[in-house]
Amino acid sequence: MSKIPKAALSLKRFMLRQEVLKLYRTIFRTIRQVPDESSRHELREWARHDFRSNMNQTDELAIKMLLQHGNRNLKQLQTSLELSGTGPITEKDGRS
Repeated sequence: MSKIPKAALSLKRFMLRQEVLKLYRTIFRTIRQVPDESSRHELREWARHDFRSNMNQTDELAIKMLLQHGNRNLKQLQTSLELSGTGPITEKDGRS
């Protein structure tokens, strides 16, 4: 008899879950850099809504596509913050 509980995640699912959690934390850390309070609030609500609405997604391909979409949105937010002068300059610019 296996000692692994039936509710245990497969390695693939575990890795995907870790990616989702990392994206969630990074989005919220980035949102903290937004100078306008109402914009920060709106962005937090948007992020929470998106993650909650997809919380029960089980299709691996769909989760990967949602991760790509989330990473694109994160990159856009980071770029907007950098261009506005409120976000950190990335290392690819040669500055930190």
